[in-house]
Amino acid sequence: MKKIELLSPAGDLERLKVTLLYGADAVYIGGEKYGLRANATNFTLEQIQEGCSFAHSLGKKVYLTLNIVFHNVDMEGVEEYISSVVDCGIDAFIVSDPFIISYIKKKFSNVEVHLSTQNSTTNYKAVEYFKQEGIDRVVLAREVSLKDMKEIIDKTGMDIEVFIHGAMCTCYSGRCALSNYVTNRDANRGGCAQVCRFSFGVDGKKDFTFATKDNNLARYIGKLIDIGVTSLKVEGRMRSLYYLATVIGTYREIIDSYYEGSLTDDKLDVLEKRLARVANRAVSTHFLLKEADGTDQYYTGRNEASNQDYLGQVISYDKDCKLVKFYERNYFKIGDFVELFTPKGDRVSFVVEKLYDEDKNPLDVARHPDNIYYLFLDTDMDIEEYSMIRLLNEV
Repeated sequence: MKKIELLSPAGDLERLKVTLLYGADAVYIGGEKYGLRANATNFTLEQIQEGCSFAHSLGKKVYLTLNIVFHNVDMEGVEEYISSVVDCGIDAFIVSDPFIISYIKKKFSNVEVHLSTQNSTTNYKAVEYFKQEGIDRVVLAREVSLKDMKEIIDKTGMDIEVFIHGAMCTCYSGRCALSNYVTNRDANRGGCAQVCRFSFGVDGKKDFTFATKDNNLARYIGKLIDIGVTSLKVEGRMRSLYYLATVIGTYREIIDSYYEGSLTDDKLDVLEKRLARVANRAVSTHFLLKEADGTDQYYTGRNEASNQDYLGQVISYDKDCKLVKFYERNYFKIGDFVELFTPKGDRVSFVVEKLYDEDKNPLDVARHPDNIYYLFLDTDMDIEEYSMIRLLNEV
């Protein structure tokens, strides 16, 4: 049985490398044109080529988004751009426009075309139609239930991709008009202003806020595997390295444990707590098990308090001196109980006993984010670049 794909976002080249190292089987990225995350750093052609080379060296894949709603002005140069991206080594395009779909299928038979969630595909008849048009994979709308996913897969045999984690749009998948209406920034052409997280005045009395809870299907990964889903997709091209390392690493552990038969409820409890600590929003399973309702939203008075668990990103480890060199991300001090985790999934917890500045002068406290520090750690574990340090909590 072919193992399910874990698909991660990557907003820039460093995120691409980190998320693949932490266990993603493939990444999806945006170029400098035609994608829905105009505010992300995104990739130049040279960076796409470097990202593809890095991924392919690991036996992994890169997909590029071309999923805006195309207007006439967007058609100028798009064919040349597609050709250039293919030359960079891209494995698939994520597309919703009919012309773009047909153009890629006719001109570049070696590259897959995945139907974007922007198409809001929710039924097997639509999937059958796009299969006939040559689509290799359909990214279903987030509004599809587990039961309907299974029916779609059983009746079409199509490769199906579903979102399992991250932010949810308040509007129907791929049909947002709020941003354009309120700010004149078109979400369907890459300009989403996240209006659904704004505060609105109501009768001049108080601010009203509304937002959709984040998606979290960690407890249902086994069911998605069992019904034959091809790819599990995480949202978040603009998220931090720490977020991606934690979320992708955690889902990697869930998937592998399920295949190995070692995914117990107790283990899931621990891993769900780990996911909860890396984000500051409430979560829900939304449409997976039932029609989403008011319990899947949250309104005025919601609490989105961030924590400061993320302490540092490892640069290197000197086994002779037993010193970890790292970039600090949040304040911590001698005596704190912390955990270091690596891209390979290894973890070690310890009390911070010795801390030094960049010149190796002893310190009691690391106060300044982005400064380079050292801490003492006596371990035989291989500590790679992009390992992370976090404040240890109950997980």
